[in-house]
Amino acid sequence: MPGLLIIAHAPMASSLKTVAEHAFPDCAARLAVLDVPPDMPAEEIEAKARTLLAQIRSPDALVFTDVFGATPCNVAQRLADGEHVKVIAGVNVPMLWRSLCYANEPLDALVARAVSGATQGVMQVAVSRPQNQAFKPGANDQVHHHHQQ
Repeated sequence: MPGLLIIAHAPMASSLKTVAEHAFPDCAARLAVLDVPPDMPAEEIEAKARTLLAQIRSPDALVFTDVFGATPCNVAQRLADGEHVKVIAGVNVPMLWRSLCYANEPLDALVARAVSGATQGVMQVAVSRPQNQAFKPGANDQVHHHHQQ
């Protein structure tokens, strides 16, 4: 079962872990996080990330990061080897939950599940606010109840 590591701008990584533990309370052993403050040098971020990665790898790991091209992602890319450590940018809650749900799958399958969870979890859910109008019967509404519910 691959380990999971989130490297993101502070406090996103630790916040995502809290959300993950809300839905999957037993996930703490396979999920590590690294919050990146704005003033931390890339070398220090990488050293901390490598330490965390060593703790969760078994031998594979999936690394999530928030924004492609930003410092957390650049550091995450230094960790990737294309075989045992893979990186996905754009982490979100559906991606993380899907990954935890299928954490026992091989790394490549887990990557596919994570990406599909992320994309399927983003959608427009309402174009306008639903109307909740109270029913007010009129003189002619005694037989025909034409009201919205």
